[in-house]
Amino acid sequence: MRVAMIGTGYVGLVSGACFADFGHTVCCIDKDAGKIERLHQNIMPIYEPGLDDLVARNVKAGRLSFATEAREAVKNADAVFIAVGTPSRRGDGHADLSYVYAAAEEIAELMDGFTVIVTKSTVPVGTGDEIEKIVRAKRPDADFAVVSNPEFLREGAAIDDFKRPDRVVVGTDNEKARGVMNELYRPLFLNETPMVFTGRRTSELIKYAANAFLALKITFINEVADLCEAVGADVQQVAKGIGLDNRIGSKFLNAGPGYGGSCFPKDTLALVRTATDAGSPVQLIETTVKVNDERKKAMAGRVAGAVGEDLKGKVIGVLGLTFKPNTDDMRDAPSLDIVPALQAMGATVQAYDPEGHEARHMLKDVDFKDDAYDAVEGADAVVIITEWDQFRALDLDRMKLLMKSPTVVDLRNIYRPDDMRTRGFKYSSIGRA
Repeated sequence: MRVAMIGTGYVGLVSGACFADFGHTVCCIDKDAGKIERLHQNIMPIYEPGLDDLVARNVKAGRLSFATEAREAVKNADAVFIAVGTPSRRGDGHADLSYVYAAAEEIAELMDGFTVIVTKSTVPVGTGDEIEKIVRAKRPDADFAVVSNPEFLREGAAIDDFKRPDRVVVGTDNEKARGVMNELYRPLFLNETPMVFTGRRTSELIKYAANAFLALKITFINEVADLCEAVGADVQQVAKGIGLDNRIGSKFLNAGPGYGGSCFPKDTLALVRTATDAGSPVQLIETTVKVNDERKKAMAGRVAGAVGEDLKGKVIGVLGLTFKPNTDDMRDAPSLDIVPALQAMGATVQAYDPEGHEARHMLKDVDFKDDAYDAVEGADAVVIITEWDQFRALDLDRMKLLMKSPTVVDLRNIYRPDDMRTRGFKYSSIGRA
């Protein structure tokens, strides 16, 4: 199959490279000429494990290409994917669909013959209807179908998620479009991947509902963690005890400083706005958004409590800045609330993150270090914000010698309290007595 992928961001680039690896001919299109030039040099715009090798292999095989001009790719495509950004709109929290609609306008002008237009971007319910209206207005006689095909990719594990998904959701009532989508995902049939065909609006809602439920699950265990601290229980044991119930499951039951990233914050907010507009408020999700925002802002207070309340003149070492490990994504990362709050309390912050390049542009007056040990040297306390693997196996004896005071605030519970205390650390974690 011939595929045109509009957008070379996280979703577009990973999806395009994986479709090419399935054997399809894919052209990824982006108006950013600098980004396309870097891709021609196999320089990835994002950090995702294995993506550079996947791209290079498929470019060499002639299945994957990059362009700033969409004309030829769209004209020859069986399916054109819209994979552009849908950030939260300033002021009201609705998803900004301007890039989606601009892509639809361009596709309408360029497509030739029966074309399946696929929304891969996360879009509110009814967006597919609007895309269809835009295309039909420009090309009244065109033969096309608009399909919803939401992505469920975890940053840091996106390639595996695409190739071995729990399910593939396709929203369409058009039989020709269904045939094209079946052919695109045919390589997954060997793994017996469930193909869930629904109406287009249902498909659009599935994406938001999935992310909102996972965000709710994270927020739930964070509140249970606070209760555990109050009553002398252990949140990790609670999570294990409830997670073994098949109706609940163990995933997303890790207590921490609150969720962030490119999906959960904007998608929960967009769902709240959509529900309000529809006259059917989602109060659980509204509360999830509120509680998560408050939690991220409260984390600096935990550090102050561990150090002794007054942070004036104190040096705080921060390990991890990205919203999760194995990504360079800083969008809505807890560190963006925690670090400025520590600075506002009078602390000097020195920090290290293996891939936190964007953090250097987003966090001010931070002393960025080249490794974890540089970040802890001379620190009155160390805060672990992101659970990168390399932070799980630190030389604790070396770390203790480097620190001014052996105080560790572990917001990801990657160490054992008894072990840390035995080694002479004043140790604080989440939801553990």
